[in-house]
Amino acid sequence: MSYNDDAVLAKLSGLAETQDSIVTVAQWIMFHRRHADRTVQLWLQRLKDSPSHKRLNLIYLANEVTQQSKARHKEDFLVAFSPVIAEAVSVAYKGAPLEVQTRVKRVVDVWRERGVFEEPIQQAAEARLAEIDKTRGTTKTGLSGNIFGGGGGPTLPSELAPLATPQQNVTKSLLPMKTAVSNADQEFEKLMGPSAVIPSAPVYAARLSALLKTLAHAEGAVEQCVKYRRTLVGELQKILETNRTALIAEEDQLENLTKKKDDASNKKSDVERAILAGLPSDESYAIDGYNEQAQPEPEQPEMEALTPPSEPEAPEDTQAETATDQQGTHELATEPVPVDVNTIIQDANLQRIVVAGTNGTKKRRLDDDNGFPDLGGEGIDADVADILRRDSSGGQ
Repeated sequence: MSYNDDAVLAKLSGLAETQDSIVTVAQWIMFHRRHADRTVQLWLQRLKDSPSHKRLNLIYLANEVTQQSKARHKEDFLVAFSPVIAEAVSVAYKGAPLEVQTRVKRVVDVWRERGVFEEPIQQAAEARLAEIDKTRGTTKTGLSGNIFGGGGGPTLPSELAPLATPQQNVTKSLLPMKTAVSNADQEFEKLMGPSAVIPSAPVYAARLSALLKTLAHAEGAVEQCVKYRRTLVGELQKILETNRTALIAEEDQLENLTKKKDDASNKKSDVERAILAGLPSDESYAIDGYNEQAQPEPEQPEMEALTPPSEPEAPEDTQAETATDQQGTHELATEPVPVDVNTIIQDANLQRIVVAGTNGTKKRRLDDDNGFPDLGGEGIDADVADILRRDSSGGQ
């Protein structure tokens, strides 16, 4: 079968999910490796127009073609697939059932293990799958997740909202840009490098024309990425300027508060030193910004001791002398008539009832109007003295 678009589309449409079918179609495609670029374009278009299970078969076909080309050192299809393989796996992976996604991811892992594609191309394909996984996580969690996926994370601060769209544009344009640049570099080395083999003039002119298209495509991809990144940098500069202004104001506030804190600490130290130095309690201390005075603390009231102090027991002689002194003091204070001690004792005896007689009792009382002896001012009466003597003699 000759090569044309219809033949390629027919082969791709009849592709079944069997090893024989995939190998057969892959061999036919590789036989027409001169049309590698066109074949890959048709393959990518068919992949986009097919359902999920058909897309997986087309990924298996690309895997077979690229691995066989790598093993046979035929770079035609590797070069043709490199610019589009990341987009292709993302189309096959996005929205597919979990089983299909697992198989697509397994194919990408095999490419890394066997080094089928160059590292930038491999990273681009893996990044596309990771981006879809993050987007799927954000969709499940609604608006609670952040814009970069991982729905369990915190929401994006409102101050950073202007960065979301520019950053997403940069991320989306970065991978195609790297792929286009890598492809352009390879084509340039083939035609313009030191080891390049110069073909005939007509062929060389055709290849140079293709190289110019490849370089123009890479240039456009880089230009688009530069545009998005400039927009992102502009938004970052706005946020940076806002934060720089806020930082200056906050640093001034910090310096002001630190100064106030130091002033208050120094004033506190001065007051404490004044207290320790014993200044009067009613001394006032001026406080910056206020005219208040420190209030003196109330003095502690004096309290009597609950238990009187014990006095040493005085000797008998000392007690007698003390009593005599107290009596003398009393007499001086009231100025009484001097009376002998013995006379006072005898007068006290006159107030008692004296019992006398041989076979009974005889009561004798003082013949006195008031019941008290008339001491007078000159001493004891003669009759009283006589009675006292007789009473004393009777008692003996």
